[in-house]
This record gives sequence, C-alpha cells and structure tokens, in this order.
Amino acid sequence: MPQSRRWLDIALAWYFVSVWGSGFIATKAGIQYAAPFTFLALRFALGVALMIPLVIILRPRWPTRAEFPHVLVVGFLIHAFHLSGSHYAQYLGLSAGITAVIMALQTVITAFIAAQWLREPLSRIQWLGVVLGLAGVGLVVWHKIDVRVMTAGSLIAILCGLAGMTAGTLYQRRFCPQVDLYSAALIQFALSLAVLTPLAFAVEGAVVRWSWQLLASIGFLVVFASILAVNALHTLMRHGEATRVTSMIYLTPIFAVVLEYVFFDVVPTALSVAGIAVTCAGVALVAFRRAKT
Repeated sequence: MPQSRRWLDIALAWYFVSVWGSGFIATKAGIQYAAPFTFLALRFALGVALMIPLVIILRPRWPTRAEFPHVLVVGFLIHAFHLSGSHYAQYLGLSAGITAVIMALQTVITAFIAAQWLREPLSRIQWLGVVLGLAGVGLVVWHKIDVRVMTAGSLIAILCGLAGMTAGTLYQRRFCPQVDLYSAALIQFALSLAVLTPLAFAVEGAVVRWSWQLLASIGFLVVFASILAVNALHTLMRHGEATRVTSMIYLTPIFAVVLEYVFFDVVPTALSVAGIAVTCAGVALVAFRRAKT
C-alpha cells in the first residue's frame, strides 16, 4: 500500500470514529430545542434535501426490485427505530457518555448472534471479550440505576435503540450487503421522514424552538455524520480497511464522555469510568480477534 494512501486511510478512520462519538453530544444539544421525533424529522428532511442533488450528480446504482423492501426494513430499524430509541434515552435524562457505552455493546451482541445464526463461531478470546463487555455495561448501568439517574423510560428507550441497531445490522448483512450506500441513504432518509413526521405532530406537537444550536446540531449530524462519515466508511471498505474502523469504533464512548465533560460539565464517576474501560476492552477483544479470522 502506498504510504500516502495509508495515511489517508488512517485519517479517514479517525474521522469516522471521532464524528460517531461526537454525534451523541450533537444530539444532546439538539434535543434541548426539539423533542426527539421532531428533531429526527428535521434531521431527515435536511438529509433528503441534501441527498437528492448528490444522487443526481453521482448516479449510483438503485436497489433492485428484490433488494428494495430489504433496504426499507434496514432503514426503519437503523434510522427510525434505533435513533428514536437512543435520542429519547438522552431526552429522558440518560447521559451521552452512558448512551454511547450501551450502544457500543451492539457489536458484541451482533457477534454473539452471528455465531449462532450465521455460523461464525467465536474464539475463546472473543468469548472473553463478550463477558468483559457485558460486565462493563453492567457496572455502568448498575451504578446509574442505584442512584436513580437512569429512569425506567430511558432504560426502555436505549434498549429499543440497541435492539434496532443490532437487528438492522444483521438484517443488512444478510439481505442487502451489496446495495449502494448513497441510493440506499436517500430511500432510508425518506422512509424515516415519512414515519417520524406524523409521530412528531401526534406525540410532541412538532414544537421547535429555533436556534443556531439546533441548526448546528442538525447540520453536523446530517453532513458530517450521515453523509461524510458514511462516505469515509465506504472508502475504507473499498481499501480493505473495514477491520480498522471496526476495532476503532469502540473508542466512541470515550469521545462522548470527554466531550460531554467539556461542553456540559457532566463529570463521570469512578465507577462509570471503570465500566467504560472494561466495556471498551471487551469489545476491542472481539473486534481484534474477528479481524484475524
């Protein structure tokens, strides 16, 4: 591999991970001005508006008739259901750092399910990673429940978000692994907008307190996360660097916790830090071994 491309891949990988971790903080800022369904409807409306000219220019391959319903299912699970759950968890008081930690467990759960359904057995080191990941999240969640910071509503919401992301990832891997990311993104953004807009009006009254913070949050999440970060991931996969991102993505809770402390003065407790460290170690073991097999 040329040295210049190697450095480009490293830069893209760090960009992807840092933006993914920062997304939890951008969400926390945005939902102060619009409730989750309303916030997500605005986010997907902008996403559709930006993706239409991009798709016209790039002319990507559209899903086939057989692939199209699968693209819709993935879009509902990963975008509408997953994001609604994770956003509402923060809206109901769950910190961005803890949200990131619990969502990072998604890959451990996916690996476990894949071992059963997709016949991809886990090695002993991977099983150790699964146990460490569960133990780390247990430390974080137990502490939060113990001090009554994590409400029942926020716990249900984050578990829904985790289930949506896990199911969507497995479904996409099984039924539409070759779908073009750009055309799929436009379809999935449009579906999510259609699903969430009625909910925004029915549940939240679609109340928006317009501010530059809200616009900045939505703009960051759409442009830097949904479009550019996905493009970075796509480029890395073409370069054979997907495993690098897979192993680095578990640094996102650290980004979220540090940025939450910087911008919102949320100081993580010692037990939370220990839980984050154990969780990151566990999922890193899973990803590291999977890259070797």
